[in-house]
Amino acid sequence: MNEITQIRKLSLWVFIIPFVSINLCLFIATYHHLFENTFLEVDPIGRSYGFPLPYFDGSLSISRASRTFPQFIIFKPAMILTSVLLYYYWRSNNDLVNKLNNSKINYRFKTFGILSAVFLAIHSIFLGIKFDIQIYKLFRRVVLLFFIIFEIIAQGILVFHLYKLKIKLLEFINNKVLVLKIILVSILVTVAILSLPLLVSKGNTHFKHALEWNYFVGVILFYLLSRFFWKRTT
Repeated sequence: MNEITQIRKLSLWVFIIPFVSINLCLFIATYHHLFENTFLEVDPIGRSYGFPLPYFDGSLSISRASRTFPQFIIFKPAMILTSVLLYYYWRSNNDLVNKLNNSKINYRFKTFGILSAVFLAIHSIFLGIKFDIQIYKLFRRVVLLFFIIFEIIAQGILVFHLYKLKIKLLEFINNKVLVLKIILVSILVTVAILSLPLLVSKGNTHFKHALEWNYFVGVILFYLLSRFFWKRTT
């Protein structure tokens, strides 16, 4: 099926591009001294001293590592490109499920998936733009929150549909990876619910930063699993 080939290609890039970009920004923040006295000199806000391991110690947020020069010239285009790829990813999945169900409708996972892509693009565009207005700060948080919520909803609904269609898809899928996708989405939902009281309270900064890095990787890991979920077709 052409849709499966398309999904396999898109899913790999949806994982690689954001994963490489955020870690490249982290590298620049950590080794900022390598860029001193060059046109790529790192903004003081985007520098991190020592040897940060934000995945474990939460010493640095993704926003701080990516919103200033030169990191934003990597992060913003990467996230906007990822948003475009996400649009085609969810559309291709919708086309595939329609073909399998002999239907012509827009499934809810497509709607939520495209909405998550839109909010990711909006967040990326406004990241680093400074307005000393409280409502603007709230706007950025709400946009990011909507991206996460819609992304998890879309992933959950898609996995549900694929599980229902697994008999029709036996020759095209890896059942073990389907189980991994179900486990991953369940973990993301559970962590989001359990972490909510800490996220809405003041303090716990290092925990929030560490959660941010790991949760983002968990979200895009779904797409890496999609690559291995679908078998190569001819």
